[in-house]
Amino acid sequence: MTRDASSANGSFDRRQFLALAGASAGALSLGSSSAVASDTSVTGDLDGFDCEAPTFECGQQVTAAAGGMVSSEDPRASAAGARVLAEGGNAIDAAVTVQYVLNVVSPQASGIGGGGFMVVYDADSDSVHCINSRERAPRDAHPEMFLDNGEPREFDAAIQRSEAIGVPGTLDALETARERFGSRPRQRLIRPAIRLAAGGFTVDEYLSEQIAENVDKFNDAAREVFLDANGNAPQPGDTLVNEDFARTLESIARDGRDVFYEGEIARDIADTVENLEGGPGIDERDLADYSVTIDEPVRKEAYDFEIVGQPVPTSGPTTIAMITRMLEFLGVEEYDLRAPEKYHLIAEANRVAWADRDQYMGDPEFVDVPVEGLLDDDYLRQRASRIDLESVVADYAAGEQVPPGVPPGAPERFMPEWAATADAGRPEPAGATAHFTTADRHGNVVSYTTTIEQLMGSGKMVPGRGFMLNNELTDFDFEPGGPNQVQPRKRPLSSTSPTIVFRDGEPIFTAGSPGGFTIITSVQQAILHRLVYGLEPLESVLEPSIFSARDFDVMWEPDVPTAALEYGEARGQPWAEEPEEIGNVQVVEIGADGFTGAADPARDGLAVGVHRAQVRGKSPDEHPESKRSKSKPEGRR
Repeated sequence: MTRDASSANGSFDRRQFLALAGASAGALSLGSSSAVASDTSVTGDLDGFDCEAPTFECGQQVTAAAGGMVSSEDPRASAAGARVLAEGGNAIDAAVTVQYVLNVVSPQASGIGGGGFMVVYDADSDSVHCINSRERAPRDAHPEMFLDNGEPREFDAAIQRSEAIGVPGTLDALETARERFGSRPRQRLIRPAIRLAAGGFTVDEYLSEQIAENVDKFNDAAREVFLDANGNAPQPGDTLVNEDFARTLESIARDGRDVFYEGEIARDIADTVENLEGGPGIDERDLADYSVTIDEPVRKEAYDFEIVGQPVPTSGPTTIAMITRMLEFLGVEEYDLRAPEKYHLIAEANRVAWADRDQYMGDPEFVDVPVEGLLDDDYLRQRASRIDLESVVADYAAGEQVPPGVPPGAPERFMPEWAATADAGRPEPAGATAHFTTADRHGNVVSYTTTIEQLMGSGKMVPGRGFMLNNELTDFDFEPGGPNQVQPRKRPLSSTSPTIVFRDGEPIFTAGSPGGFTIITSVQQAILHRLVYGLEPLESVLEPSIFSARDFDVMWEPDVPTAALEYGEARGQPWAEEPEEIGNVQVVEIGADGFTGAADPARDGLAVGVHRAQVRGKSPDEHPESKRSKSKPEGRR
C-alpha cells in the first residue's frame, strides 16, 4: 500500500500556509509585533471595528501589549470581544460577547441551545473556577432510551429525536460568569450579536457548506431561517439575517436567564421538543430546574508546567494530563518533531489513556470517578511501561482494545469486560463545537468550549426563536451498564478540553478545540508542541497531529511523514487510508509583557490583540490585598 502523506485532496495544507505567510520561527517570535495576515474583511460586519486602528492587532498570530487578547474561530466574534476589552471590559465580559456573536455567525457549532465548559482564572483571588454548563437529561430519562427493540438505535436517526436533546446550559453559564466575574451590563455584551442577527452578516464558506449538508435534518423553522425562498442554502458572501434570534436576544437582554428557563422561551423550547418523534424529552420542569455548577479544576504537573482545566463530566483535561505525563515518562522529547517514534508513542499513549477514560469516567454526581488515582504518578508510570517502540499494547488489527488499568481508588464495581462494548451507538468524531480564549490586562483569563454536539445539533430550531437545539444526550452510551449510561438529570461524558497551563503558579498558555473525540489529542499535542518542543504558538497549532483511541485507526493530518505510517503499521498500529484535518485549536500565550494569540486558519480563525484599553473594569488594583496586585509587573495590570 502506498500513500502520499505530504498532501490531502483539496484539504488545508498547514505547512504551506506557514511558508506562504512567511511564518517561520523567526517571523513569529514573541518579540515581534507583526501579525500573520488573515482575511479580516468580514469584520466589516461589525460596525465601528477596524483591524487597521492603532488600538488593535489582527491576524492568525499576533502579539499585543498588555491591553488583552481574543482568539476564536470567527473574525467577528474575536473583533467583538476585543472591542469590549478596548472599552475597559475584562476577559469574562469579552468571553460573554464572543459566545453570543458565535451563536449568530456560527450557529452550526454552538449557542444558547447547547452547553459547554468555561474555565476562568480570576486574578483578584488568584484562583481557577470551572463553570460547568453541560446539558442534563430530563427527569424522565432512563438507561434504555436509546435502544430500539433491545438494540442501539442508528445514530443518524437518534440525533433528530426528542430524547437526544438535553437541557441547554450555555445561557446560564454566561449569566453566571457575568454576574460573578464580569464588569459590564448584560445589554452591552449582547448588543453586537443583536446587531449582527438583525442587520445580517456575511456567510463564510464553512457555514454555507454546513447548511447545505444538513438540510435533510432541518425542521421548518431552520429551513425558514437558513434557506432562501427556493430552498437553496446561502452561498459564501451572501448576507444572512436572523430576525427571530435578534428578538430572542432582545428578550434575554431585558429579562435575563429567567425568560429562557422559566418564561416564554422555555415554553417554546418545551413545545419544540414535545412535537418531535421519540421520548422522553425535556419539558418546562426540566428547564426550570437547570443550573450550572462551579467546579474545582483538575490539576496535574508534567514537565515544568501544570495542566489545569475542567474536570468530569468532561474527560478532556484529565485525559490530556494522563497522556502528557505518560509521554514524559516515555521520554517523547528525545525524538525529533517528525520522528516516527514520536508518533508511535503518542498513538499508544492515547489508546492507553482512552481505555481508562471509557472505563471510569462519567458524571461525578452519579459515578465515583477515581480521578486522583488516574493521575497518580506511580499508576501512570505503570501504564506507560506497557508501551514499547517495537510493538503495540493490543492486537488492534484483530479487534482487540487496550485493557483498562486499575488505578488507586477504582470502584468495587470494576467491570473489565465492559470496556469492549462501551462504544455501542457512538458516532465517528465530529466538529460541532467552538473554542475561544480571552485574556485581559488585569491578568484574568478565560478558556471556553461550547457545543451543540453534531454539526447543526439536532437540526431542530425553536420556531420563532432563531437558535438550534443540541443533540448532546447522544454522548451517553446507547447500551446501559457503564459509567456513562443514561440516567435522569445526568450529564453525558464529553471530550471538550478547555485548558489553562500554569508555570510557577502563573497562567502561561491556553488551548482548546472543536472536533468531537479528537479534541483531546488536538489540544494535548498543541501543548506538547509549544511547551515541550518549543514551537511558536501558531506553529504549535499548525504542526500536524494524529488521533487514536479504542478501535479507531490512527487518524492523521497532512504532512505527517510517510515514514511514521510505515513505522506504526509495521508494529501493528493500523492507520487510516487518507489524511484529514483534525481540530481547530485556538491558543493564547500569556507573558509578563503582553499576549500572543494564535487562531487556527482552518475555519478562518482570527486573533485580535488590544494595545490600549480604557482604565475601567474589574482589576486587582481595586483589591490591594490580592496576590496579583502585589506580584505582577506593571505591564500585566
